[in-house]
Amino acid sequence: MSRARPNPIQWIGYAFGRRLPDSLRDWVRNDLTGKYAAARHLLRGMVPFTPLFAVFLLFPGELWLRGSMVLLAVLLALFYTTAFMPMNRAHRLAEHGLPADLENPERTRRRDIERARYAAQHPH
Repeated sequence: MSRARPNPIQWIGYAFGRRLPDSLRDWVRNDLTGKYAAARHLLRGMVPFTPLFAVFLLFPGELWLRGSMVLLAVLLALFYTTAFMPMNRAHRLAEHGLPADLENPERTRRRDIERARYAAQHPH
């Protein structure tokens, strides 16, 4: 696998939905299907919301009230980021010229082992 990584400007664009150059396709594949891909997706999904969170902190009122607004916004953003994770992942994969149904190789291997074990225990 290539060790090429996007620079900070490219990564921020990627977090906002921009396409990365073809030279970073292996990085995108690992980012979307590798170990901890879900956690990376959640963190990346929060980036576009950070200006909104900052604006909420500037509202007038007590600090606890502004903090509560930010917390509510974070929870809602996490909910929607999680709910749309499979669709966003498939879209990003297809946008970078990769199969939209690409999966984590380790997850695929474990599923194949489990299917073989089930088939051995329950023959037709």
